[in-house]
Amino acid sequence: MSCIEEETRSVVVSNGLTTSAQELTINQNLLIDSKLLFIGSKIGEGAHGKVYEGRYGDRIVAIKVLHRGSTAEERDALEGRFTREVNLMSRVKHENLVKFFGACKDPLMAMVTELLPGMSLRKYLLSIHPKILDLPVALNFALDIAPNQKNVKLADFGLAREESVTEMMTAETGTYRWMASELYSTVTLRQGEKKHYNNKVDVYSFGIVLWELLTNRMPFEGMSNLQAAYAAAFKQERPILPKDITPDLAFIIQSCWVEDPNMRSSFSQIVRMLNAFLSTLTPPPSSIPESDTSEKAGTSNGTITELSVRAKGKFAFLHQLFAAKRTRNS
Repeated sequence: MSCIEEETRSVVVSNGLTTSAQELTINQNLLIDSKLLFIGSKIGEGAHGKVYEGRYGDRIVAIKVLHRGSTAEERDALEGRFTREVNLMSRVKHENLVKFFGACKDPLMAMVTELLPGMSLRKYLLSIHPKILDLPVALNFALDIAPNQKNVKLADFGLAREESVTEMMTAETGTYRWMASELYSTVTLRQGEKKHYNNKVDVYSFGIVLWELLTNRMPFEGMSNLQAAYAAAFKQERPILPKDITPDLAFIIQSCWVEDPNMRSSFSQIVRMLNAFLSTLTPPPSSIPESDTSEKAGTSNGTITELSVRAKGKFAFLHQLFAAKRTRNS
């Protein structure tokens, strides 16, 4: 077997999953000299590590230092997580993703990224509470093109999973209030087997975030994390839509968090719908009666509301799409 074949062959790790050997190593080009790092004050902390403001050469950066673990098994798991995250961050580049500069393994497991000014989206919403965002601003945040120099960037890939060839991922991580209901399935699995899902779980989560942007409220307010998970998974409850939401916008949100993953919109459809809806807000339509834009459209369960006359407009094609999917799946 050649060296190249040896390096790229699949290996079986301890939990029985098959993983590419390339995913277990970090390209030397991504590693930086820890002597060039200056670690300053702590600016954040999570379950798996701490984030510091620091300096890398002449750059002001964020330095995420991961915990090493207290046992050999924990260390192996954390090193695997670290390697996957470094490899993922090095491969994805977008204006709405935090810039990745490099990583070091010794003496600390650390990742170096750009230091973002401002605060997390949740903290920003809390800072303006009980006010809510203007509708165009909220939707622009959702589209990651917010005006007034405020823009949104994804800053942590610690819970991210790349899609495999089969376009499936495993249900291991996430945050209860934002997680899709299928992740709580109680279907019995064989020992060592993991549940699988596709990127429609991200569509569900996006729907919850969009609801947050419009309401400036915590999803499943008044419930514990476990109560929220139970309500979503076993009672098919969803956050209650504002009474004054327009039917078109209600449809967009509900098409994200509908119970059946196959019935959820794709992200390309969501972007098109949001852009189309935004185009109706600038300039604001003056001829639409108030009662027409405040028609009740929300329910608290995981269904899509039928949208009367407005459904004959620009979103009619999506209703036809969902109807076609229902026919195919029946």
